[in-house]
Amino acid sequence: MHQITTCTFLKIKGLSNKWWAFTQMQIGIRALNRVAGLSFYKLLGSGGKKGFSSIPNFGTYVLLCVWESEEKAQEFMSNNAFYQAYEKKSSEHFTIFLKSAEVHGKWAGVQPFESSDKMQLDKPVLVLTRATIRFSKLISFWRRVGKVSQSLDNYKGLSFSIGVGEWPLIQQATLSLWKTQAEMLDYAYTNPKHKEVVLLTRKLKWYKEEMFARFVPYKIEGMWNGKPVQNFL
Repeated sequence: MHQITTCTFLKIKGLSNKWWAFTQMQIGIRALNRVAGLSFYKLLGSGGKKGFSSIPNFGTYVLLCVWESEEKAQEFMSNNAFYQAYEKKSSEHFTIFLKSAEVHGKWAGVQPFESSDKMQLDKPVLVLTRATIRFSKLISFWRRVGKVSQSLDNYKGLSFSIGVGEWPLIQQATLSLWKTQAEMLDYAYTNPKHKEVVLLTRKLKWYKEEMFARFVPYKIEGMWNGKPVQNFL
């Protein structure tokens, strides 16, 4: 068996459904503690921009899971009552199946991803950037980080990007899906706004904890914005 990671994106409409989804950030995660084959999970809220965002979006949530195998993931999606309730209350959803390629840092004190694949310059890549921001650095961080989110707009090769988090303002992450690794690297190393924030991160020591991970997407299923998501890869 080979470890895989799934990211499920769920779009929620209607006040009652949004309230239900918001409450699951604390209540619902109890149902995930007993799932066979699930070694790590995070139920994440989203922000109003493509990258780190202080503006919440109560209409989109992300369930990130690390599985012993794809069979365990498929069993969960087919039979788990909590997951099926979430699907029914969503107007749209899609799931990306991933193999870990490179990981640096920790998430809540652990490193849950086992590398099982290698990236290729001409193949898709999903990038996870996650950080816990020092309380004393919140103002400094949020004054500058918006420029990076804006620099992602209409960037060549970017299929999908979203800012997510466990706690508003303090625990933040971004998930970005790129058509090719080459286009992702072009953004990471040549975009001036991104380079500026990377340098400031080291200089000003914004983060108490951070993680940077790259994954190889090998399958995608579902709908988003009224269209099948297969063209994301």
